[in-house]
Amino acid sequence: MANKTTAEKLATLQKGYTLEGATIELGAAIIDGELHKDAPVRLPLSMMNRHGLVAGATGTGKTVTLHMMAEQLSTAGVPVFLADIKGDLSGLATAATGSEKLTARTEGIGQAWQGRTFPVEFLALGGDGNGVPVRATVSSFGPILLSRIMELNDTQESSLQLVFYFADKNGLELIDLKDLRAVIQFLTSAEGKDQLEELGGLSKATAGVILRELVSLEAQGLEKFFGEPEFDTAELLRTAPDGRGVITCLELPTLQTKPMLFSTFLMWLLADLFEDLPEAGDLDKPKLVFFLDEAHLLFNDASKAFLEAITTTVRLIRSKGVGIFFVTQTPKDVPAEVLGQLANRVQHALRAFTPEDAKALKATVSTFPMSDYDLEETLTSAGIGEAVITVMNEKGAPTPVALTRLRAPESVMGPSDEALVRSTVAGSALLTKYGTAVDNHSAFEKLSGKAAAPTGPAAGGSVPREPVQGGPVQGGAGQDDVDAEARRIEEEILGRPSSRPAPSAETRRRTPAENAPAPRPGAGDSMVGDIGGMLGGALGGGLKSMARSIGTQLGRELLRGVFGTSSRRRRR
Repeated sequence: MANKTTAEKLATLQKGYTLEGATIELGAAIIDGELHKDAPVRLPLSMMNRHGLVAGATGTGKTVTLHMMAEQLSTAGVPVFLADIKGDLSGLATAATGSEKLTARTEGIGQAWQGRTFPVEFLALGGDGNGVPVRATVSSFGPILLSRIMELNDTQESSLQLVFYFADKNGLELIDLKDLRAVIQFLTSAEGKDQLEELGGLSKATAGVILRELVSLEAQGLEKFFGEPEFDTAELLRTAPDGRGVITCLELPTLQTKPMLFSTFLMWLLADLFEDLPEAGDLDKPKLVFFLDEAHLLFNDASKAFLEAITTTVRLIRSKGVGIFFVTQTPKDVPAEVLGQLANRVQHALRAFTPEDAKALKATVSTFPMSDYDLEETLTSAGIGEAVITVMNEKGAPTPVALTRLRAPESVMGPSDEALVRSTVAGSALLTKYGTAVDNHSAFEKLSGKAAAPTGPAAGGSVPREPVQGGPVQGGAGQDDVDAEARRIEEEILGRPSSRPAPSAETRRRTPAENAPAPRPGAGDSMVGDIGGMLGGALGGGLKSMARSIGTQLGRELLRGVFGTSSRRRRR
């Protein structure tokens, strides 16, 4: 290996990256310190659902890498979801301008560069930021994910599952945090004493702890993330009128104060997709590619049930045509059970300033196949915009390890002008569906005997509507266009009859609240089938034992998804 000539190493890489189908072009190989644009490094589009890892030290170019990959996926007609942690990815909506330095770089790797915009949809959790508000009901979010946000221990998490079980069984809809608070207050009251005793595993003291944590969440202002209209994750599967995949950017500008909420919400999106999408088998291109930035936040201090649920989702969602790329600093940030599922690797430079850094470097090197590179030296000396790459080829085998100078994005590497982002959000047809919060009759009203609170404009719903100037997305797309795309997704991708009739003139005159997403025929029995046996471990001991004791039909009604999620769309 060490005695190979440069020509022999070049031939190995050229052969290893000669692929027949459509590909994502990553860059050109660097061999013995020299760039070879005749040795392109690429990733088969059909293998993007084999998942991947983009890793590297801070400032080495990870965000630019996923930016560049998202552009090419969109061009290939593949929708993309990006967690925009820093706000830099809104630049996808603005064409980049050339420079002498950029031209020298792109010509050096054989890239025919041209500045362009891409179809982008901006979302924001609960409207916290510039984007269409994204909400989930508490019931849909489920006890396991909610336990992560509340930082409950295993015992408290199992107790929360019992609370959800009680609400499910008694028809108490958990839409927002006040609904869950009302159910817990009822169980700890004199009136609910008998029901609390029937639950067995739920003590009054533990219920009190959960209630206090819930009140703390409300005090932090997190209640706006839970409610209706609930975001339909099928919106992430859309394509633009020109056939390009829509790039959905979800931002949370206050991430620094709510990192757990952000990462956990991303897993809710994945879990909801997992429940909805049918089996797809091997496809020429994925239905969606999901990039999870700051992935270490998912796993820090995670419960066993949560880790099992992530592992199950990553393993099984591949067959439904969804690819997941975890973006973090080192492979050590990702549990071995998940890391083993990540076949496509883009490893940027690592630093070895401390003994802990040196251990992380050795661990990273050990995860790569044998190669013609001294990887310890290569990974510590790689420049910004360079990465060590190995991916899965079309036959399912790893490609040769290649130090690669990566392609340059064709849109702006940084945030777009705020006025453009706001006008894009204002011109989005999704704002009509999700811009105004609604408060329907649910557990709080049923237990307190009060009427539902009046609805009001959500954050983001107050953005004035105006046409998008040269808009990057479906700027100015009408409701008819969105409904037509929704019908296509339901029929062609989700494999079910569309619940969306052709909109009438009357429908288009309705208020935003009246135009909330219609319930879809669901897959309420989906988890009782092929992966039902995995749910016991994922849901935890309390609900597992109850699921065994209740009747078959009741079990079908109450069993939740891999994360304990239960979308209202699927339960109706």
